[in-house]
Amino acid sequence: MPAIEIAKILTMTPTHMKAWRLAGLGGALALKDVPVPQPRPGSVLVRMQASGLMSYLKAYVAGELPHYNPPPGEFTIGTNSVGVVETVGRDVWHLKPGQRVVLSSHFAARDNVDDPAQVLIGLTAGAGAEAVLADWPDGTLAEYALLPVEAVTPAEGLDHIDAAQLAAVGRCIIPYGGLLRGRLAAGETLIVNGATGAYGSAAVLLGVAMGAARVVAAGRNAAALEALARAAGARVSTVVLSGDRVADTRALRAACDGGAHLAFDMVGQAKDPGSTLAALHSLRRGGRLVLMGSMSAELPIPYTTLMLNSWEILGQFMYPADAYRRLLDLLRSGLLDINPIKPKVYPLAELPQAMDAAAGAGNLDYIVMRP
Repeated sequence: MPAIEIAKILTMTPTHMKAWRLAGLGGALALKDVPVPQPRPGSVLVRMQASGLMSYLKAYVAGELPHYNPPPGEFTIGTNSVGVVETVGRDVWHLKPGQRVVLSSHFAARDNVDDPAQVLIGLTAGAGAEAVLADWPDGTLAEYALLPVEAVTPAEGLDHIDAAQLAAVGRCIIPYGGLLRGRLAAGETLIVNGATGAYGSAAVLLGVAMGAARVVAAGRNAAALEALARAAGARVSTVVLSGDRVADTRALRAACDGGAHLAFDMVGQAKDPGSTLAALHSLRRGGRLVLMGSMSAELPIPYTTLMLNSWEILGQFMYPADAYRRLLDLLRSGLLDINPIKPKVYPLAELPQAMDAAAGAGNLDYIVMRP
């Protein structure tokens, strides 16, 4: 057989692959042999290189997060990842086989309407978006993944970054959406509340990359804050929160030299709004507060104070469609340094151990699956 024919056979896409399949929240999770998805119009088949794990994936799988709305039936789990385009479906004009890409789980319906349905592929559907997730149920914890072209972003010019390290942009993309929403501008002062969490730490690194003159990292874990400040550089200072709203406001304002232009709130599962209110009251006149965390308490808004100071409070879910392109531009330019986020790599077969590691990972640790 001619060498060219042998090479063609060796590079053919296999018919089957390994994938982690979940039979509903709280159901069985198993590594199975399943057919490799076939490209369809508007889709991209990607050979996976690295997939980052969410810290709460174990709880999600166990059915301990009932507010999540998963795909119907059995599905492949997994969210933001890095891979190489294997092939593309009809109506895909710019992506080509062999291109390195990053994958986003966030996908909005293509319909040209005021409020298109949004889902997180391989994870959950928003209200009224169940049909979209039923059409795109499968995530990235597999050897191959098929995604809508809108969820696939070229990553050229980053070949010097290992796939496991590049996967750390998946840690950055969510807080980047919030900082874009808050209109963070070069030279401004930024407070990050919840800076000792995974996304909060990424927000500190992003604040530096986006040109903030001063980034105040706020949280309760002094050691984690100090490690973050060392990693992020001289423009970062820290405030260890006490839980006393008045005292914390005073400390934040002092660290900001009078007040912040933008406060980014990424607190996770907080039952007390005190730190969020401290961040709000630390704003200078005309300042903005962006809410992206998962606080379960109500946030009492000081109506008159808000009005007199011309403050804005902005909620943000995920990130706009062009955010991954802009984030990769920051990385290519050298402005964003993701090296402080240290990946720990597990083979695909060791997902149970990796989920345990992700649940206990530090704020600058990142658990990555590699097929």
